[in-house]
This record gives sequence, structure tokens and C-alpha cells, in this order.
Amino acid sequence: MKYEKGHIRRDIGKLKPGELTVIGIIVTAMIAVVIAVVMEHIKTETEIDLQKDVYLFLHGRADLREKAEAALAAYGFQKEKIIKASSENVGSVGDYMAMLWKPPRPKHIKIQKITGVKEVEPHKMFGLWKGVSKKDIDTISLE
Repeated sequence: MKYEKGHIRRDIGKLKPGELTVIGIIVTAMIAVVIAVVMEHIKTETEIDLQKDVYLFLHGRADLREKAEAALAAYGFQKEKIIKASSENVGSVGDYMAMLWKPPRPKHIKIQKITGVKEVEPHKMFGLWKGVSKKDIDTISLE
């Protein structure tokens, strides 16, 4: 088998106009299916279970606690499931973290899903949360 330069152009040139249209439609349909599968994966990956606990990190802004809780409740989280985060009490896999972002003057709340919890020695600043892995899910405005 010998490689021929330009053989793809030659083969495409042999196609009739209707055949080229059919190939274009098939390729477009395949691309649409791939995009739909990826979008569905992203949607199911990021669906939020509003019945789960959400740990609220205020980053020293206790003055914004009520405003943050109201924003989370408006988003759909149950008020009784919003827990002020502490360095000793970490959530479980499937729970959520909500943190005022970006300190020191937060403008929104970053919601993250807890994807893993490892036992660790408490860290000075992060406490037991040092062993928590998470994934960004959504953002809520504080305005």
C-alpha cells in the first residue's frame, strides 16, 4: 500500500453533490449526539440535592450570615439544613459547602459539593476541613 498525497481530495472530488450532502448531515448528527451526551453528563453531574446539609463558611464576615442564609434559602436549601461551618465539624460526602467569596469583601457565595472526606490531623486554620475534597457546583450573588 503506497501513500498518495492528496488522495482524500481526489476521493471527495469523486463524490456526487448529493452524496457529499449526506456525509455532511451524518457528521453533523454525530456531533449533535456527542454534544447532547456531554451536556446530559454535565447536568447530572452537577444536580444539587437541596435536602442535604450545607455548611456555610463566613470567612470572618458574621455580619453577612443572615444575608447569606437568606440567599441560600432563596436558592432552595432548607433553612434548618444550613449549618455554620466550624473547624471541628465537617460534612459528609454528598453534602455541600457554601462560602462567602472572595474574602475579605465577598460579592457572592460559592457552592461546592463534598466529594471526599479523609481523616486528618486538624490544621491550624482549616481544622478537619483540610481532609475534605470538593467540586465547584454553582455561584449565588449576595447582592
